[in-house]
Amino acid sequence: MGDRVYNFSAGPSMLPLTALERAGAEITNYQGSGMSVMEMSHRSKVFQKIFDDTQAKFRKALNVPEGYKVLFLQGGASTQFSAVPLNLIGRTGRADYAVTGNFSKLAYKEALKYGEVSVAATSEDENHTYIPAQSQLKLDPQASYFYYCANNTIYGTEWQYVPETGDVPLVCDMSSDILSRPVDVSKYGIIFAGAQKNMAPAGLTVVIIKESLAGHELPFTPLMMNYKTMIDKDSMYNTPPCWCIYMLGLVLDWLEEQGGVEGMEKIKHGKAKLLYDVLDSSRLFTCAAEEGSRSDMNVTFRSVSEELDAKFVAEATAAGFTNLKGHRNVGGMRASIYNAMPVEGVEKLADFIRAFDKANG
Repeated sequence: MGDRVYNFSAGPSMLPLTALERAGAEITNYQGSGMSVMEMSHRSKVFQKIFDDTQAKFRKALNVPEGYKVLFLQGGASTQFSAVPLNLIGRTGRADYAVTGNFSKLAYKEALKYGEVSVAATSEDENHTYIPAQSQLKLDPQASYFYYCANNTIYGTEWQYVPETGDVPLVCDMSSDILSRPVDVSKYGIIFAGAQKNMAPAGLTVVIIKESLAGHELPFTPLMMNYKTMIDKDSMYNTPPCWCIYMLGLVLDWLEEQGGVEGMEKIKHGKAKLLYDVLDSSRLFTCAAEEGSRSDMNVTFRSVSEELDAKFVAEATAAGFTNLKGHRNVGGMRASIYNAMPVEGVEKLADFIRAFDKANG
């Protein structure tokens, strides 16, 4: 790691060191082109190859089936809060939303502008410390789609199952756990994810969409939010986020070296278990999320007092573990251990927690 810290930020997060080093080596002259990827035309043959290769690597990584398009868009995942209802809700004018955290609530509020939207499930009664079970979902068979957020970065919860919704298409925000575990894409109508957790620098949003769902947008849908437009132009109606697409390709090369998403699932679950085991056996710390709903990406925890939380964060930062302060909605601490966080970083944080527990317990 050299002089690099262990960055436990919820996002933008760490990127694989090998990907950063390769990008650095190519920063001024990409493969003999005489220019940086940041300087080349998105219409050039050189960039088209980067684009095509990255898209192919992504399809392979998640085993995206025929009949689905992979789009490389801009605007962050939050733009999809509007794009999803604009493109999909017109079928019946109704939609179901599971509100299990901050971002699904924001998406729900945005969808209210465009149709009749029901809360199919919510965990607000317990400050989002759990994921509702399938039996708790109040499903509308006439909904145009069912929406949920797979992993809740702020609260540290993660859906451990795929909701069963019959013929109603599933829409999922996978921003913070995409590429960390295998996904049966055929169960979904749309999967979208901002890049800055597990894929690339901020600026790229990946959308996987079942092609048959496009082309039914509301008449006032903005041009740049129309999935059909982006499918027809292969994400290049305007200049795409070229550098971020290139970086995604490098991250996907690194992911392949880890054994792909199947290999990453084992690694990330091992990292999370290590932290949860230490916290569960601690005298000072407790986990915020309920067992069975805990996230493998964002471990939320707190000590016995806010003063001790502040002391822990300050001492951890001094020891090279940065961005551990929890979100204001939850308090305490949050260790975000996305794909690029090395196992060594989690092991050292676990040792630090044990030592702090012993010194302050």
